[in-house]
Amino acid sequence: MDFVSPVLDVTSRICNCVGGRADHLRRLPQKLNSLRAAMEKLNNVYKDVKERVEREENLEKKRTHVVGGWMERVEAMEKEVNELLDRCDEEIQKKCLGIYCSKICRAIYKLAKMVPEKMDAVAELQSEGSNFQEVAVPLPSPHVIERPLEEKPLVGLDSPFREVWRYLKDKQVGTIGIYGMGGVGKTTLLKKISNKFLQSSNKAFDIVIWVVVSRPTNLGRVQETIRSRLQIPDDRWKGSEEDDKAAEICRILKTKKFVLLLDDIWEPLDPLRVGIPPLGHGNESKIVFTTRSEDVCRGMAARKSIKVECLEEKEALSLFQAKVGENTLNSHPDIQKLVEMVAKECKGLPLALIVIARAMASAKTPQEWERNLQKLRMHPKDVAGTENDLFSVLAFSYDCLPDEATRSCFLYCSLFPEDYQIQSEHLIQLWIGEGFLDEYDDIQEARNQGGEIIQMLKRACLLEAGTTPFLEEGEYLKMHDVLRDMALWLACEKGKKKNKFVVKDGVGVIRGREVEKWKDAQRISLWNETKIEKLREPPQFPNTETLIGCSMMSTFPSGFFTNMSIIRVLDFSNNRTLNLLPAEIGNLATLQYLNLSHTWIIHLPIELKNLKKLRFLILDGMFSLRSLRNQMVSSLSSLQLFSMKFLSSGPLVDEIMLLEELEQLEHINDISIMLTSIQSIQRLFESHKLTRSTKSLNLVQCKGVNQVQLLSPCIKELMLLRCHELEEVKIIHFEKQVVPSKFPNPQCCFNHLLSVRINACNKLLDLNWLMHAPKLQSLYIAHSEIIEKVIEDERSDGSEIESGFSVFSRLIYLTLIDLPKLESIYGLVLSFPSLREINVWNCPRLKNLPFDCNICMSKQLEKIIGQQKWWHGLEWEDQTVMHNLTPYFQPR
Repeated sequence: MDFVSPVLDVTSRICNCVGGRADHLRRLPQKLNSLRAAMEKLNNVYKDVKERVEREENLEKKRTHVVGGWMERVEAMEKEVNELLDRCDEEIQKKCLGIYCSKICRAIYKLAKMVPEKMDAVAELQSEGSNFQEVAVPLPSPHVIERPLEEKPLVGLDSPFREVWRYLKDKQVGTIGIYGMGGVGKTTLLKKISNKFLQSSNKAFDIVIWVVVSRPTNLGRVQETIRSRLQIPDDRWKGSEEDDKAAEICRILKTKKFVLLLDDIWEPLDPLRVGIPPLGHGNESKIVFTTRSEDVCRGMAARKSIKVECLEEKEALSLFQAKVGENTLNSHPDIQKLVEMVAKECKGLPLALIVIARAMASAKTPQEWERNLQKLRMHPKDVAGTENDLFSVLAFSYDCLPDEATRSCFLYCSLFPEDYQIQSEHLIQLWIGEGFLDEYDDIQEARNQGGEIIQMLKRACLLEAGTTPFLEEGEYLKMHDVLRDMALWLACEKGKKKNKFVVKDGVGVIRGREVEKWKDAQRISLWNETKIEKLREPPQFPNTETLIGCSMMSTFPSGFFTNMSIIRVLDFSNNRTLNLLPAEIGNLATLQYLNLSHTWIIHLPIELKNLKKLRFLILDGMFSLRSLRNQMVSSLSSLQLFSMKFLSSGPLVDEIMLLEELEQLEHINDISIMLTSIQSIQRLFESHKLTRSTKSLNLVQCKGVNQVQLLSPCIKELMLLRCHELEEVKIIHFEKQVVPSKFPNPQCCFNHLLSVRINACNKLLDLNWLMHAPKLQSLYIAHSEIIEKVIEDERSDGSEIESGFSVFSRLIYLTLIDLPKLESIYGLVLSFPSLREINVWNCPRLKNLPFDCNICMSKQLEKIIGQQKWWHGLEWEDQTVMHNLTPYFQPR
């Protein structure tokens, strides 16, 4: 029994073990199916998580470490489960083949016990993956984000790029403004600067932030862009007020050395309101912005302002050719020359070059190019792309002008021909005549406002400084040809009213059929070899307010002025062929401005006395004029401005009668006049009204006049021409106090005197009275055999006069011609902060120029014109002055 009992116990244990394993073996297939199902669910969760991760990564985020680890564990688990399933399938297959042994039994049993463990692990992973709230976080902000830019950026930007980059390295320069007209390449330049920071050698800044500001300025959008680059989290941003957002931006930027690139600013942006900490005082961060207006540079307190200019002709052609493409350029031998002609029409404006090149790229025959060239010259809006891609872009500058008057003044400039040098004073007079500045009752106030508008248009890069003709004075302007085309497009209501502004330049004879189309014209401008054929009947101009130019029309068709019911301005100045003024002009009841300067008219029709609304009558340089009818001028009851000057030989008019008629006019307050006798001069200064109103005085061939006593406060221009007996000029105050010219009195200054011309006055030696003109802008002295010094040395004990202004501190133009005894301009050196142009001719004894070393510091000086021999003979106390001035010398 003792032996049997242990045997039975072992047998029982073996049977129990085999029975347990048999149970595992029976349930194994079911467990494997459950594992497969669980793994499939986990895979679905994995796929969902992976898709979320990929979406976030496409948004420049990266997966969290937790999610990344989970995905790796799922991938490992899938591999383990697949291996387990394969092994179980293999062992079960052996069993099915009838292979029984304890070894196989033990293996299946062992595998069967692993299945529940994997089931639990799979379930845990599934639960973890289903509860991810966040699968990715933003990537660390890169130092700089690359801006899309052509492989070869626009030509012509290398110079401004180097200048900006130099200032970025200058610790003294915090804010840099880049300005220029629309389409000139400012944004491209800013992109080039941004991408320069991508280079490993340019990591001096922690972060470069790019913001497109545009118009209208949206402070919140600017802050949002900066916030995105700084990766400020939602919990510190959402729901915050503007000031709180600014504070958060400022808090972060204070910890960084940054470059803020602001593109397309239209009005000054306050950096503090955005959240930009103040620059300087140890903060070496930078702000660089682009704008179309120089005023914005000032408003942004830019330490350096850099103007981007249009391309030079060679650079422009290179860009145009690149955009047209080799296939087109090589399609016909004649096309290359036509390409050059078309590129010239764009006048170096990159945007125009690109748009026009794009439109021409498909033209493969010379005939197509010729047709498009003609279209570009005559009707540029008809060239594909010019309205939407060119004019509309440029028009943003027009839209941003402050008021309707300024916009009207700008559009008016398009009435002048291409490349025309517009005299600033003439343009302002036209603006006043048109009524653009009617809010100013006083003509001088209106002139001042006109001058401010010109400066505003120049700072907005809508007008440019022109070239003053040789020996002329005053400011000249010009309008870029593409801007002019855009202005005409706008004036014609974006091309919808083709003939609202009619501008014809050098078109020859205009047929009657063409004139008939002008019935809707508001302004008509005819220039250079443009004439109108004889008309069968008087034309209809019911909407015409302006007729200017007519520079080659010796006569007008009969009845031409009959049907101008609302005409305001007639300007026939500089028409050297016009010798007869139609009497029908006297019927233009609405006419307010009439300019006949530099025409060859002999007699003015008496009918002009009917022009009761005429405010401006300008008769300068009418060398052939022989008479002014009695009571004609005095009949012009609304006349405010009368000008009759620069008549070198003197008109055969009764000057005394003219002065008396002018004195009768109630509204006259601006007189420019030429006088030729001592009686006329006395009559002028006997009248307080005439003296107050006289702004420009020409004294020409005044016989018997050896002394001129001038009433000081009112005169702006003074010309003394061939007054051979004139010896002295004296100043008279209103109380008739005579002041010798050598002893200035602070109460007796020519405070308004801007221009002095002295020509062939061979007894006038003393010019010290010029020291009484602290605001003098132009000085012309010519053909005197006795003048030795402009200002006597005895007054050279100081360079500041009693008015508080330095001598010649406002002088812009200085002309000295044929002065054989001239030795000195002034006894002391001066800075001449406003001087732009010097002309010296035949002044052999003038060996010194009174310039100090700061002569070029104001950057106003443009040229010094003189004889080469004279220039080389100059003596310099300071060689620095010579080196500074030499680049400006132009031999003549």
